[in-house]
Amino acid sequence: MKGYSKNPEIKMRIVRVRFPKFAGCLRNYLQGFSMIAAVLKETITGEKRVAATPKTVKELINSGITVRVQSAAGEHSFFSDQDYQNAGAEVVTEITDLLNGVDIVLKVAPATLEEMDAMPNDVTYISLFQTTKRAEQVRKLSAKNITGFSMHLIPRTTLAQSMDAISSQANIAGYKSVLIGAAHLPVYMPLLMTAAGTIPPAKVLILGAGVTGLQAIATAKRLGAQVESFDVRPEVKEEVESLGAKFVAVESDGNDGVGEGGYAKETSEDYKIRQREMIKKHIAKSNLVITTALVPGRPAPLLIPTEMVNGMKPGSVIMDLAAENGGNCELTKGGEIINYNGVMIDGTINLPSSMQVHASQLYAKNIFSFVTYLIKEGQLNIDEEDEIISGAMFTHQGKITHKPTLEAINNL
Repeated sequence: MKGYSKNPEIKMRIVRVRFPKFAGCLRNYLQGFSMIAAVLKETITGEKRVAATPKTVKELINSGITVRVQSAAGEHSFFSDQDYQNAGAEVVTEITDLLNGVDIVLKVAPATLEEMDAMPNDVTYISLFQTTKRAEQVRKLSAKNITGFSMHLIPRTTLAQSMDAISSQANIAGYKSVLIGAAHLPVYMPLLMTAAGTIPPAKVLILGAGVTGLQAIATAKRLGAQVESFDVRPEVKEEVESLGAKFVAVESDGNDGVGEGGYAKETSEDYKIRQREMIKKHIAKSNLVITTALVPGRPAPLLIPTEMVNGMKPGSVIMDLAAENGGNCELTKGGEIINYNGVMIDGTINLPSSMQVHASQLYAKNIFSFVTYLIKEGQLNIDEEDEIISGAMFTHQGKITHKPTLEAINNL
């Protein structure tokens, strides 16, 4: 066919127009039985991110993977269907056509039951997925022999840093929480010296100094606030202070709050009593409180009971970033902003989705790193002895492989 492009995607476009009945056969021939990954459009209200960008689509294709993208998957992140086609992806409208014969399904939010029904048996599925909270979906994946991976479960190790979606998205949540909190406040953030007098800086208290908390500290300091931070893990003191904040500590006889992988864990009752007294003292002086405390696989710890909110100044603001997991404040309502006796309590969930362009870019890169890690010599390599693969996997060969998930489901 003289004059025709050697590019398989261009050939496919020509054939789809001129010989639609033979398009499927030619695609299989041109792909040479390469792995096929499908990127689904997000359907949950408020989810604006996408699991692959045109840049990572091109990188996946260069790695030997054929990519299909559901039409309009990237529209909320300002990536058009044409952008994906230019990157080499096939854009497909109907989900049944999209998922026909695929090997890997990529999403941001957990797939709905209807989307899972459309998936072929035995595929590999990857998304952000709080497995202990979604028993029905986990059972569905297991029943279909689908190998499920959650980006929530990627181990926090040096080797897995490029795949750590929780950290990449937590950075965004920490940054955006300060901007939103500052917008809620009726006072300035920085110190201002004016002809009419001096305005003191806002006092910001950040509970939890993980990735989210540290970014919140850095952002609040850049806005000129006076920042304090508390964490149950004493080893984060140096990081907090390096950002210019004051570390507020509760005296402890040991590593009360230090859990596996650097995460926080449940503390003793004695520690909790001393912790509450300390937080109560500092929260009463704060204009903005940002809570970020989470314990993997469990409801968020209660750090701010109603009595503490009663002691806060009217006009104060609480940004509860643990709202999706029950909240660190007793009064938090997930997905809502409420006013309690003049104190605003913001329980907005999924803050990363409000910065969908950069959130998608970072998440898509995490996905690319994980997918290419899974593939060896052109085939999926589900090595159950590998720490990253086994750590992120929650269903495989008809079984629920993640112990905390299995325990949570069995306890229902």
